[in-house]
Amino acid sequence: MDTTCQRIRAQILDISYSSGHGHIPTCFSVVECLYALYQVMRHDPKHPDWAERDRFVLSKGHAALGYYAVMAEHGYFDIAEVAGFGSYNSRFGCHADRTKLPGVEASTGSLGHGIGIATGMALGERIAGRPNRVFTLIGDGESNEGTVWEAVQVAVNTGLDNLTIIYDHNKSQSRCLPIANPGERFRAFGCEVVEVDGHDVAALKAVFAAPQTGVRAVIADTVKGFGCKTLVDNTHEWHRKSPDAEQLARLREELHA
Repeated sequence: MDTTCQRIRAQILDISYSSGHGHIPTCFSVVECLYALYQVMRHDPKHPDWAERDRFVLSKGHAALGYYAVMAEHGYFDIAEVAGFGSYNSRFGCHADRTKLPGVEASTGSLGHGIGIATGMALGERIAGRPNRVFTLIGDGESNEGTVWEAVQVAVNTGLDNLTIIYDHNKSQSRCLPIANPGERFRAFGCEVVEVDGHDVAALKAVFAAPQTGVRAVIADTVKGFGCKTLVDNTHEWHRKSPDAEQLARLREELHA
């Protein structure tokens, strides 16, 4: 595991413990995707409204704690500020709010809609004649929503070669309505598809930096709860659970094993 991503996971654990909030397993599945993306994207934490920035939309908004930790790593704010996660009047809600936190492009959490927002952003950049790229991260469970595929259809039909869809394939839908071959689905809709180990930072950075000729769908093969055996083995139990002191110690030990 990348050492920076290991540290980010430890911060997620600590904040979830202190706040009593957080979707730890889903945050853990996207850490490398988010970290690699912010290493590649054009952005400026000192000027989050920079006109020439690339844009990112976290469509699976319940992974907000992981998103905050990665933003803190890249200088948008100090990680100590995130300690108030989910508390009254905190800027750091359980779903990110663009009106409270500079650098957040869209308020998300109603699943299936972030990808539509990202498609609109990418189309807007195209119409304005700007080279800015737009990235969105969606969940495999979220992709049971019809709005996801409506947005993909619009994006492909308008030829948005500035839009990249990151599909967090962490198999969260294994007990209900799984999409067994997401790459085939995106290809059928006309996307360029790249399949990659979603926990390999170098491979992810190479994919995000590569030029594209159409809408790109990056199928990130991930593990829900990656890095902690307890989370991986009990993902449904831990879906919305925060650890007590004893559980925190065990999870940290597993993370650093």
